[in-house]
Amino acid sequence: MNRAALSFFLAILTVATAHAQQQSGRFDSLQHVKEVVVTSKLVFREVMPSQKLNGEELERLSSHSVADALRYFSGVQLKDYGGVGGVKTVDVRSMGTNHLAVSYDGIVLGNAQNGQVDLGQFSLDNVDEITLFNGQKSAIFQPASDFASASSVYIRTRAPRFTVGKDTNWKLRAKYGASDLLRLSALYEHRFHEDLSLSANTEVLMASGKYKFRYHRKNLDGTTAWDTTATRQNGDIQAVRAEVNLHGLLTQGAWQLKGYLYNSARGIPGAIVNNVWMRGERQQDLNTFVQAHLQKSVGERFSTQWLAKYAFYRTHYVNRDSTRLPVDNLYRQQEAYLSTANVLELLPGWSASMSYDLRWNKLSADTYNFAWPTRFTHMLSIATAIDYRHLKVQGSVVGTLINDKSQTSTLHPPPSTLHRFTPALFANLYPLRGKWLSLRAYVKQSFRMPTFNDLYYTDIGNASLLPEKATQYDVGLVIDRHFPSPSTLHLPLDLWSLARQEPFTITHFDLHADLYYNKVRDKIIAYPKGQQFRWTMLNLGEVNIKGFDLTSSVSFAVGRDLVATLRGQYTYQDARDVTDPETPYYRHQIPYIPRHSGSVIMGMDWRRWTLNYSFLYTGERWNEQENTAYNHMQPWYTSDLSVSFQPIGLISHISPVGPKSPMTLRITAEVNNLFDQQYDVILNYPMPGRNAAIGLDITF
Repeated sequence: MNRAALSFFLAILTVATAHAQQQSGRFDSLQHVKEVVVTSKLVFREVMPSQKLNGEELERLSSHSVADALRYFSGVQLKDYGGVGGVKTVDVRSMGTNHLAVSYDGIVLGNAQNGQVDLGQFSLDNVDEITLFNGQKSAIFQPASDFASASSVYIRTRAPRFTVGKDTNWKLRAKYGASDLLRLSALYEHRFHEDLSLSANTEVLMASGKYKFRYHRKNLDGTTAWDTTATRQNGDIQAVRAEVNLHGLLTQGAWQLKGYLYNSARGIPGAIVNNVWMRGERQQDLNTFVQAHLQKSVGERFSTQWLAKYAFYRTHYVNRDSTRLPVDNLYRQQEAYLSTANVLELLPGWSASMSYDLRWNKLSADTYNFAWPTRFTHMLSIATAIDYRHLKVQGSVVGTLINDKSQTSTLHPPPSTLHRFTPALFANLYPLRGKWLSLRAYVKQSFRMPTFNDLYYTDIGNASLLPEKATQYDVGLVIDRHFPSPSTLHLPLDLWSLARQEPFTITHFDLHADLYYNKVRDKIIAYPKGQQFRWTMLNLGEVNIKGFDLTSSVSFAVGRDLVATLRGQYTYQDARDVTDPETPYYRHQIPYIPRHSGSVIMGMDWRRWTLNYSFLYTGERWNEQENTAYNHMQPWYTSDLSVSFQPIGLISHISPVGPKSPMTLRITAEVNNLFDQQYDVILNYPMPGRNAAIGLDITF
């Protein structure tokens, strides 16, 4: 099947190249089309800085999905169940995955069934920027749901960009690597008119998911319980992702229409326990949605934004493990979403906004005695922002009304209604001229509604659950210096550049440091209750979280040919369970949260060569509530290295009097887990050891 996909990819390449050559005589004169950038001065009035990775930085990383890239943000812990097809979710500042909102081109991705978004389903091939906000995105011109989340990840896909005299772009990418990985993707962009353009992106992913790992476990007395080398099984995946976008410009505005499809069939390798290496679990996912975005300004003081979305998710889970009862369940989710946001500049430097969101969710399944729940969520936000000289302040309050209905039975009570008000206050002070130093602080309240699984899962759900409530406090500083005309620095330790008598120049430096305290109450946990150890969901948890985030980067150049960037981050998290003083795990670190973690990324460009090295470290953790020696997990680290080379551009076509249109190639070789570290992110889910891949990018 890999051979067939490769043949299909090569056919696309042949047709695309022929199409590019046929365009050679299209222009009989040099044409210039002025680039149009649509902005509103009311949109970008942000109070709190964010963590970002742009398209160029993302291409450097040895990352396949959005989840892999998020590992390099401070305060982020990735839950990875191993392999290319393994489920990947993100936890920010120990708040829990369900407190994180993931926005895809301006609209939050929903999953009312379990509240988690598998970020492994979103490829980096078409992503232009990933941004992480702690607290919330601090621009007041946004949907009401964006004000309500404890933290947010914004994924912005690539918008079409065209050079002068060119209306069509192609980008083809192929990668082959360990675990029989084959990844093929194609990006097509076309400009119909200077106000209308199309982009289409498709990707095929196939992998056997097989990789060798060492299974090493010790008893409490230090003797070896298991020590063997095996091959990971049942981790195969076949997935197709397709996305089509229409981009349009209006007078003082813009609009976008998006269609998205993700279809996958994968094995679920399961945990390695009791010397069992093979599982019989399979899952098929079909995720589709269409969404629309319209933004329009009226004059200089008022802007409005309208969003709409419909999503359909189908999950088919099968378990034919001979040691368990067979399972064959089909789940269907539907979601409809409508939002309007409006912002008005009351006075110069003072703006106010009002937003309203309506979201409808429905879940159906073919399981016995299923509840068939539906949920209506209404959100209304009011926010204001002041930007006066060296001070920026933003305040907001969100009112949320949620109405749940389920199939009436003895297990599922009549409809329930919940309403909450959650305020937030942000401030940023620039004490020095030039505004390169800022001092920031915020306090915010939020909550997360119990998922359909929490409330209605057969024999486990508890329809009386309360929402998890969270309060966040943060103080920090930012140093951000650009050096447009840097002075030459001869550093004593830079022996190589001194030997060549080439100047060492710093072009940019930034540092972000934050102290924070989070408190989560009424945490939802699974708890054994009644006879036969039947489990149910209860509001029993309370967690206090103290932490420190530090992120810094520096960009510099050596002579004219060498440009380099060094980026590092460190996170300290003290997240303790303070639920019940009578329990043996009172004030213990909560599971899977390390006290110390960090990363380093170093990238260098020299002529047509690019080198990138990344290092990840996660300190000791515990896999259960009790921090005992039996539950202890050792620290782990990985090093990834990639090298790419771009040959001299190949000319695909030349207009008689117009500009050249080159075809560019980029060849990339990467080695992940360079030192073959054997580790688990989640207990008994071994991660791949050393593995390699090679890729080819063609742009024309």
